Amino acid sequence: MTPLHFPPTESPSAELHGVNLAYPKGPAVLQGLDWQLLPGQVVGLLGRNGAGKTTLLETLLGLREPQSGRVQLFGQDAQQLDDAARARIGYVPQFSDLFEAFTPDQLLAYFRSFYPRWNEAKVEGLLSRWDIARDQPIRKLSGGQKQRLSIIRALAHEPDLLVLDEPVSGLDPVGRRDFLRELVDQVLDRGTTVVFSTHILSDLERVAFNVAFLSRGRIALQAPLDELLERVRAFTGGVSELAALLARLGAEPLKRTPLEGGRERVLARLPAQADAAPAGSEAVNLEDLFAELT
Repeated sequence: MTPLHFPPTESPSAELHGVNLAYPKGPAVLQGLDWQLLPGQVVGLLGRNGAGKTTLLETLLGLREPQSGRVQLFGQDAQQLDDAARARIGYVPQFSDLFEAFTPDQLLAYFRSFYPRWNEAKVEGLLSRWDIARDQPIRKLSGGQKQRLSIIRALAHEPDLLVLDEPVSGLDPVGRRDFLRELVDQVLDRGTTVVFSTHILSDLERVAFNVAFLSRGRIALQAPLDELLERVRAFTGGVSELAALLARLGAEPLKRTPLEGGRERVLARLPAQADAAPAGSEAVNLEDLFAELT
């Protein structure tokens, strides 16, 4: 599988080059991984369970140090960020890291002291709209309320880079929709770079302008979602027959799956100038892409 590369038009919010990371006595999780996030991009990170999505996001934020490679945020080494750069980052981890003995009011007042760009009006609006009891110990909140509170904490200081690890897994459909609307507003209003992992593909289709597929320790493919759905097609036929067809179309093979009788199934990306879908090819949806590319 060949990564898609887009020429940068502005300084990246985050860059990873040649990143390798393995846990002690375990297999490599990230292997020569290259990745770039540009200002204003919304990127949905997809991968199978255990593929290393959380590890990748933690490495991106400097919470894990790779064995080799380079990670930069806003042009600085992720392991040596200054306070100004740290104040530009928002993070919602997969599992709540809230101070359980605090009330929501106490928690948010504590974090407010660290961020000069804290938006109190946004905090008040979200607390009210999401019906979070301000004076109740956090340990007594439901899982969904804790997740909402984590999201409020991450959005309150209007970050330039927002990293979300399964941010809606504990929310009901109404809560997920409200959060996704807030996320889109954040991007449209401020040009925030957002990267989030999720296993709920329908949610990703609502807000992710780009998708990135993590497979075998690398970003196997990243591209705008609408472009992928428009230009990626599935072809089935004889090996030599398909090779000739794809060469004639100028299509880029992304994944080959051998079949019986000298046949194969090929997932391929058509060139931008292709006029129409070739006869005999199949359209693919996001679920198909996830199954094929991860």
